[in-house]
Amino acid sequence: MNSMNRRSLLLAGLGAAGAGALAACSSSGSTPALISPSGAAVAAADKKRTKSGRTHELTLTAAQAMVDLGAGITARTWAYSGQLPGKELRVSVGDALAATLSNQLPNQTTTSLHWHGIALRNDMDGAPPATQAAVRAGRNFTYRFTADAPGTYFFHPHVGVQLDRGLYAPLIVEDPREPLSYDEEWVVVLDDWLDGVTGTPDDVFAELRQGMGGMHMGEDSSSPSSSSGHDMGDMGGMDMSSSMDGTSSSPSASSSGGSGGMKFMLMGAQSRLLGGDAGDVKYPYHLISGRVPADPAVFRTKPGKRIRLRLINAGADTAYRVALGGHKLTITHTDGFPVRHQQADALLIGMGERYDVLVTLDDGVFPLVALAEGKNATGMAVIRTGSGSTPKVTVRPTELDGMLMAASQLHAADDVRLASKKADRAHRIELTGGMMTYNWTINGKRFDMNNPTAHPITVEQGQRVRLDFVNTTTMWHPMHLHGHTYQVGSGGPRKDTTIVLPKKTVSVFFDADNPGQWMLHCHNAYHGEAGMMALVAYQA
Repeated sequence: MNSMNRRSLLLAGLGAAGAGALAACSSSGSTPALISPSGAAVAAADKKRTKSGRTHELTLTAAQAMVDLGAGITARTWAYSGQLPGKELRVSVGDALAATLSNQLPNQTTTSLHWHGIALRNDMDGAPPATQAAVRAGRNFTYRFTADAPGTYFFHPHVGVQLDRGLYAPLIVEDPREPLSYDEEWVVVLDDWLDGVTGTPDDVFAELRQGMGGMHMGEDSSSPSSSSGHDMGDMGGMDMSSSMDGTSSSPSASSSGGSGGMKFMLMGAQSRLLGGDAGDVKYPYHLISGRVPADPAVFRTKPGKRIRLRLINAGADTAYRVALGGHKLTITHTDGFPVRHQQADALLIGMGERYDVLVTLDDGVFPLVALAEGKNATGMAVIRTGSGSTPKVTVRPTELDGMLMAASQLHAADDVRLASKKADRAHRIELTGGMMTYNWTINGKRFDMNNPTAHPITVEQGQRVRLDFVNTTTMWHPMHLHGHTYQVGSGGPRKDTTIVLPKKTVSVFFDADNPGQWMLHCHNAYHGEAGMMALVAYQA
């Protein structure tokens, strides 16, 4: 299969886009006047959206719940209306949503709803403190907006590290003129899970914030890896091309190497695909659609059917390598937007990313495996078209080591590629910080929740904007921009979340056509909460 050569090419490609000269035009001096999230320009842009005249009204109750993960495993978490994942929300292009969030969380906890990937009106984006005040416990807030772009999306809170609980659900915007031909579809949600099993996300964050400087593991403090990444020491980085034999579903499955007395920090997670350090957090389980591998979610259909898989990574700290045993995948979309169709054995999906794939099914029982990249653990679901036993939890399809695709190897479909145009404004978005003090930042500054407009990345309506993501750290970061879909490089896919590998630069382009104040952040929930966030704001 020449898999090593493919991996080398993939590693280079992930960070190659737009690695030319970097023009830095970041704001300096006094902060300019900014368009308000509820200002006239936001309302004017919203009026231009294509509208169907239909409105979907619903209530999403965020509350404590006991969820069944399968195999007799239960976890006390927070969820929408007691379901994990939350109930799928499906609308058509141009439909309006009137979604009321009812906050019934314990301990006076505030929350919000962020509509991930949707280019909606700014004051409905659900990103406190930029676009709204967080919804207080016992209160309701109704999000009203039009979903005018088809695709695979999801929604989740944008407060603290609540994303790493059970508060997430798919949002599918159907195209009434769907160009793809298929018989059935299955929405598949990937997640790394620990809430209510080994602790809570708040426990995890509290430990991570101590940084590696407090671990007293005897590492050489002069080592570059010990100051800005996980010190591998003698823990033996995983060679993912040869040492992944699946996993048990035991709570220790995600733990590799010593922990130095740390309960949640993951040591020794290494991935060549991710440029080294794969993640920060030990997870006892990796779920597919809310189920552990020992008691998997099952999709039943008939042989010969062509199905569309909509894959969503709702995890907080884990990239997944996904494959369907015995089948090839045809990638058709990423982050809701079409790409030139590309066949692959497996694909790499970072936190916040979504992929749509088509597959024609054989006769039998097939494992859909999500390998937790670099973490020696897997999630599994099953597609059943005939008789046969359920695959073992340790199953590792050969496709995981076959032709692997990531966003860097894809190209936007002709009808969604941005027209060629010189950028009117460019910003250097330097990803900074490290594990020693867990001080993840953008351009050396931690986002100030008390003063969100302190250091805005400014744009003007109508501009073509280039963002140069320059990763100076030794960890990878999936960078997510709210309210827009950018193009990766000059001809890459249209996306809203992009993997930026360590010591690499990725340039993305977008048209400033959705005024307001928008969050830009790492979609590793813990990196973002530690401060790797910034505000992309339109000048008034």
